[in-house]
Amino acid sequence: MEKENRNSFFLMDGTANPAPLGLLAFGMTTVLLNIHNAGYFALGSMIMGMGIFYGGLAQVIAGIMEWKKNNTFGTTAFCSYGFFWISLVALLILPGLGLAAAPEKVAMGSYLLMWGIFTSVMFVATLKMNRAIQFVFGSLALLFFLLAAGDFTGNALITTIAGYEGIICGFSAIYAGLGQVLNEVYQKDLVPL
Repeated sequence: MEKENRNSFFLMDGTANPAPLGLLAFGMTTVLLNIHNAGYFALGSMIMGMGIFYGGLAQVIAGIMEWKKNNTFGTTAFCSYGFFWISLVALLILPGLGLAAAPEKVAMGSYLLMWGIFTSVMFVATLKMNRAIQFVFGSLALLFFLLAAGDFTGNALITTIAGYEGIICGFSAIYAGLGQVLNEVYQKDLVPL
């Protein structure tokens, strides 16, 4: 009996909820990139730094933490979008370092289209989750498709519209992440999700 109790203790997961970290890392980085897409400032080291370290590494860490919690959706989402940010930064800086040619518009459109398809399937999974997460994934799928359309057509207006939509998407992830933190700290549904 004592051995059984000891084993059940080690099977209990008392670790923190990693989802707020992942959502905030995704949301804040998305807002900043899409302020650029909307035309308010140039693409620079601030976005690249956020993309590598907060949008990228912090989400991958959150995804690994979700794995510990046996959450396949969380692991897949946070690790995938973390590596999305890292790969996006690589696509932007490798040409400047002379290590690869810059992607053509059709190649970049294809990259974004694949992420839109992936996100659409992930959105279907959110239909079993709360409305806040559904909105994050639905608006993110739309963002990827708008950005892909902007690259495929070369239409700057589509990219600008995508920028504004991306700001909304990013703030929805920030809302969902901070809402989870506040609800857990206050131990009640203070923030509707």
